[in-house]
Amino acid sequence: MRRKRVSYARYGYLFSLPFIITFLVFSLYPTLYTAFIGFTNLKGLIPGEVRILDNPFQNFIDLLFNNPTFIKSLKNTGLIWTLNFIPQIVLALLLAAWFTNRRLNIRGQGIFKVLLYMPNIITASTIAILFNVLFAYPVGPINSLLQTLGLSDAPIYFLQDKSTARGIVAFIQFWMWYGNTMIVLIAGIAGINPALFEAAQIDGANSRQVFFRIVLPSLRTILLFVMVTSMIGGLQMFDIPQLFLAGGPDDATLTTSVFIYEQAFRGSYLYNRAAAASMIMFVIGAVLSLILFYVLRDRDEARLRKESRRLEKASRKAAVIREEV
Repeated sequence: MRRKRVSYARYGYLFSLPFIITFLVFSLYPTLYTAFIGFTNLKGLIPGEVRILDNPFQNFIDLLFNNPTFIKSLKNTGLIWTLNFIPQIVLALLLAAWFTNRRLNIRGQGIFKVLLYMPNIITASTIAILFNVLFAYPVGPINSLLQTLGLSDAPIYFLQDKSTARGIVAFIQFWMWYGNTMIVLIAGIAGINPALFEAAQIDGANSRQVFFRIVLPSLRTILLFVMVTSMIGGLQMFDIPQLFLAGGPDDATLTTSVFIYEQAFRGSYLYNRAAAASMIMFVIGAVLSLILFYVLRDRDEARLRKESRRLEKASRKAAVIREEV
């Protein structure tokens, strides 16, 4: 007797349906609607007739060429992200290499990992209040410490200096996220074939050689993930600059997300300009991601794939020639 085969393919579509519906309603539709608003005159709490502008790209042109505040927010975002990401990735790599070093065999790793990861689970509002208290003027823990050590004769108003304010925001971002980056890198190192480390140990390789010759090349994909997610998070930096300094002093910590928020929900409620700024940031994020994918691609694999395509093409051409003969 022939048994009827049961197809389970439809169950896969059924189980993925909730995600597809959620994505379409809460992600794709808002993104497309935001892109549409960027080409219109939509603004105000009680907007009138919404129409596409005579020059559909006018909002984008005004932001990029006639709005110094938006350009400044772009520069601030890039500078603050750079100042926090470089030390973040360096420290995370060092800690990951330290925790996964078999020769050191560090005890109590779980406690260290929890303590280092803990800033990532503290809410942004709590951290903003904490650092406001630490750098308070004229009386605060940092000012008191500096005066006690004789490093300062008078209280310093840290939050009124542009460079200091940017540095503090960058440090907060670094402090919050280096633990998360460390955990991701540790997971990546744990996935490396142990035979590579055993072979390196037999060959007499030291810790530095193992790190640069085995660990870093094997973490190419994980580093790409970390850099792309960090870059996207940096472009969306909002909570700390807004809650800590509200973009001040003198727009020194004004990021693009804070700019978009102020355009959309303060003053004239310029939804069209905020939407245009959002789409500009979307394009910048996409371009930077493509550049990172290109720079960190596996060149050996790409070379092999190219050679395989060349051989396949030559094989087909030879087959055609044999048929003609």
